[in-house]
Formats: sequence, C-alpha cells, structure tokens
Amino acid sequence: MPNVACRDNRAYSFEPRRTALLAIDFQRDFLDPEGFCVRRLGEDVTAMRAILPAARRILEAARRGGLHVIHTREGYRPDLGDMNALKRERSISGTPGPLGRFLVQGEPGQAIIPEMAPLAGEPAFDKPGFSAFFRSPLEELLRERDVTHLMVMGVTTQCCVHSTIRAAVDLGYWCLTIEDACAALRPAWHQAAMDLIASENHLFGWVADTDGVVAALS
Repeated sequence: MPNVACRDNRAYSFEPRRTALLAIDFQRDFLDPEGFCVRRLGEDVTAMRAILPAARRILEAARRGGLHVIHTREGYRPDLGDMNALKRERSISGTPGPLGRFLVQGEPGQAIIPEMAPLAGEPAFDKPGFSAFFRSPLEELLRERDVTHLMVMGVTTQCCVHSTIRAAVDLGYWCLTIEDACAALRPAWHQAAMDLIASENHLFGWVADTDGVVAALS
C-alpha cells in the first residue's frame, strides 16, 4: 500500500482504487487574469496561479496512478434559485463580469481553466455552496466507487477547500490536503487554513506536498 510522507513525520496510507483526487474550483473567474477576481474585485491572483504547475503534476500523477479524479465548480442556476438569501444579500455571485455573470452556471467565467480541464469520463459538477458535498452528487459518486480516502487540492484554501475537508471528515473520509496545490487570494489566509487542518493533532487529516504525493503515486 503506498504511503505519502506528510507534515510532522506522519504517513498517509491509501489504496489507489479506493482513493479520489478532488480538484476544487479551478475556475476562470478565480484564476484567469481576465476573470472576475481581477477585473471586478481588483484582486491579485498571482499566488493562486502559482500553484498551477503543482496542481497539473498532481492531476497527471493521479491519472497514471489509478485514482478516481473528480472536479468541482462553484456555480448557481441562472435564476439564482439555489442561492440562499445570505449570499444574495452580499450581491457578488450573479453580478456581471468580463466573463459573464460571476459563478453562474454556463457562463464562460464559471468554467474550469484549460490547464485543469477534466478528461472524458472524469466527473465534473456544479455545487451551489462552498463545500463540495453541499447539494451535490459527490457523496453518491464516492459511495458508488467505494472510495474511502480523499486527496484534496484547489482554491480557495480557507473557503471551498477547507469547507470540503471539514464535511469529508464528518462523513468519515481519510483526507489528505496537498498544501502547495492549494491557494488563497492572500497567503496569510492559506497558511491559517493549513494550520487549522493540522491543529489538535491533525484534526482534519494529513498535510503533504506535491513531491510527496507524486512519489507515492509513482
């Protein structure tokens, strides 16, 4: 059984056929220089784009290593009927941007960036919330495939990545977060989220880097 060398001298053991890689929200509006975060919010996405080479390495290694690969997109129906009142009050998701309405299903900005595009047969689904388990087919997909272990990467660390990991741990999945294949708009937010995952004797699972994961998958 492969083992990944992890933070604090821990090891993450997994069976590839029972392990899924979750690629969380590698979307144009978050990562494209023409996307909403840059053009409408004025954010610098350099730190988030910097993880793309690592994320590509993980994606390719997971495919070669026989893991189940699953992609997510945060996205809401065009009528915003699946968006709660709190999010509607914030008036961000659903507003116009250079690549269409922000995080609305079917808009160009809501799509996954070409570098991380799913292959035929790899599930890719929309989720109307932060956690990949929220009102989505994810748990059913994992149960159908007899998945017990999850490797998680994506954006943003403190929001959708962290929300997904917390939900997964409550459901009983063994979770590994790939630290240098996750990012936030602010590096301090990323680091705080990673420290929380490893807090209280690694309450939310294991933390590793790309080199360790690729070595184990090889």
